[in-house]
Amino acid sequence: MKSKFLLLLLLCFCALFMRAQAPLELSKVDSGSIAGARYKILFPKNWKKKLLMYAHGYQFVGSPNQSADPNLAQKLRPFLDRGFAVACSDFRKQGFALPEGIEDTEALRKYFFKTYGTPDTAFVAGHSMGGGVTIGTIEYFPGVYKGALALCPLSSRPYLQTRKEFDLYAVFSVLFPGAVPPLSEVMKAGATFTPAPMQAVFGKAGPLRQRMMQDSAKAKILAQRFDLKLEDLPFTILFGEGVLRELVHQIGGNPFDNTNTLYSGFPDDWAVNLQVERLPAVPNGQAHLSRYDRTGNIQRPIVLVHTVYDQLISPQYAVNNFDNMVHQRGLERFLVVKFTNGQGHCAFSPEQTGIAFDALRKWTALKQKPQSGKIE
Repeated sequence: MKSKFLLLLLLCFCALFMRAQAPLELSKVDSGSIAGARYKILFPKNWKKKLLMYAHGYQFVGSPNQSADPNLAQKLRPFLDRGFAVACSDFRKQGFALPEGIEDTEALRKYFFKTYGTPDTAFVAGHSMGGGVTIGTIEYFPGVYKGALALCPLSSRPYLQTRKEFDLYAVFSVLFPGAVPPLSEVMKAGATFTPAPMQAVFGKAGPLRQRMMQDSAKAKILAQRFDLKLEDLPFTILFGEGVLRELVHQIGGNPFDNTNTLYSGFPDDWAVNLQVERLPAVPNGQAHLSRYDRTGNIQRPIVLVHTVYDQLISPQYAVNNFDNMVHQRGLERFLVVKFTNGQGHCAFSPEQTGIAFDALRKWTALKQKPQSGKIE
């Protein structure tokens, strides 16, 4: 069980799976800081004057930054092997940093152009929250980009994605009273925020699983209601708790209001709605979650890649919500969705990432939209 949790840790940080390959040679590494955001730019030996701006996923506060990862080049290998320099920002803060990610990626892009000249071609890509940064960049700063590769992205409106964590936690607290701290404690304004190491989160998952399995039928219904496998429910609850506590710390209070929410789809909806904690939102609590909000207004080709199952960002939140926004604007000519049979968050192989990236590059070069559908 512990090994499964350790694998999930890697997926949460949106790393590409690494396999035994020939050593990757770089010709240069540029590192530094821009407006408080550390960065790294990796140049492959076969650099072809092409640029890939890369955005990382959600990082628990206090975890190691991306720029300090000794395996960073291997994780970005699908792009480096294709002759792209890859520029990636740590962002100026950890946790939920989608707005900062968009701004810091654009600042690094400007630095690259000023320092190394305008590349022959430029794309933007990212995993998870970084996939949201990728889409947001195309929506708000399309400028020089040929297109975007959004991998397992936070592509719904940020409010909706984080609100899902809030509602899951609220109902779980009703169905399994006392198993986790009260929702009101998690969302309390002014509460001391102590970042929990990811390993500590994993350590809590086992006991929570034991508590949950005392009523496995109820837990199974809850998991299905939120598009989860039963075995992933404990970690998802704990991951969501960490995200919620960090958001409250950022915003200064609860950004969500469930005083008018009617919960349904459970064994006893009447009991759930009578017992669930009802919390009002603080004034303007949604403002931070609305910066660079999703619009569906895309003017560059986007290849969006997702697994058929994802315990952190389900297909509804990663694909369908954004697809609907794009269709509402009549811009479906700019969006292609590719999917894999992966069973976890960002569970793509380097080969699958490369196939999707090649499809995007061919699309922008030949002006022929690829088919949506599976990647083997």
